[in-house]
Amino acid sequence: MATTTAAQRREQARVEYDAFIKACPTHQLVGRISEKWACLTLAALVPGPRRYSDISRTMAGVSPKMLTQTLRSLERDGLVSRTVTPSVPVRVDYELTALGRSLSELMASVKHWAETHIEEVHEARERYDAEA
Repeated sequence: MATTTAAQRREQARVEYDAFIKACPTHQLVGRISEKWACLTLAALVPGPRRYSDISRTMAGVSPKMLTQTLRSLERDGLVSRTVTPSVPVRVDYELTALGRSLSELMASVKHWAETHIEEVHEARERYDAEA
């Protein structure tokens, strides 16, 4: 009977990940990072560390509750780091981690694609609605 090391078991699990399977952890991760506010938050942090209020001003329409939840989930997933500087008032900065930077490039591309092709999407919607 052959035994496997922990590293071999992790590698085997990595090969078996399939985001199309609901129970797979990658399915949950794809769901989280594809949320609108997660995508925009990652894009907002590309220029560098930012305070909560700066992020909030950049992302018009996000509620404080949703921004807080989004930042916490991104921090939990290791995509964003939170640094508290003791001062009066306390200063809190958010910054992309190396892992977050690797993902933010993709998210910034999605944001750019949406900004570039929105007119084509509007035209397609109008054609579809006219035919329906």
